[in-house]
Amino acid sequence: MKEVQAVETQSTTQPDLENASAVDRVRWAYEEYGDKLVLSTSFGIQSAVMLHLVTTQIPRIPIVFIDTGYLFTETYHFAEALTERLDLNLKTYLPKQSAAHQEAVHGKLWEQGIDGLTQYNLSNKVEPMNRAVQELGATAWLSGLRRHQSSSREKRTVAEQQNQIMKVYPIIDWNDREIYNYLTENNLPYHPLWEKGYVSVGDWHSTSKLGQGMNAEETRFGGLKRECGLHESNAGSDYQI
Repeated sequence: MKEVQAVETQSTTQPDLENASAVDRVRWAYEEYGDKLVLSTSFGIQSAVMLHLVTTQIPRIPIVFIDTGYLFTETYHFAEALTERLDLNLKTYLPKQSAAHQEAVHGKLWEQGIDGLTQYNLSNKVEPMNRAVQELGATAWLSGLRRHQSSSREKRTVAEQQNQIMKVYPIIDWNDREIYNYLTENNLPYHPLWEKGYVSVGDWHSTSKLGQGMNAEETRFGGLKRECGLHESNAGSDYQI
């Protein structure tokens, strides 16, 4: 998995994306969508892979980071370190209401079952991402989803339409060994909480360590659900994503 030079936009015939390499998938997306392409990051456990893989091809691609206001301290430190090291063109988006305002009006939504989680995710993740897509004029979105991560992702294709935006998953078919190899070969770090037993990291209030008898899906949202809304179709014309 060697680094290659950044590519320039040019028209090309769509390749067989399922059998293409991760690099070729990124190149295809850039050739197809040019400056209408964005990359999202959560600065999660393995986020350094996608950030490095994509920016070696498209150095100044806009990178959307949704800061819910409830992230771990370690996540903010990790974000600062990778942004400086990889010279990321980071675009940070916040919810319209602060964490304190939300809790004063709605209470702790993440403790209010599926309906509360859905409202929380729409306000803190989906709406900011939708705003980012609109303000950046994006028509396509690169994401680091992998089939190995959960049952809700195992049937996803390399590229798929979600509402009004095309989503491309360059490492969709990578396993944990391939992730480890890429990080090692490129001297890239895991998120700091990896060493403390976390296999997935989101908001501090709805993320737990991997305990005995648990699977990775159960470490998020108390096991009630896996997806936060960013990778689910949201009905209604208000949503680009």
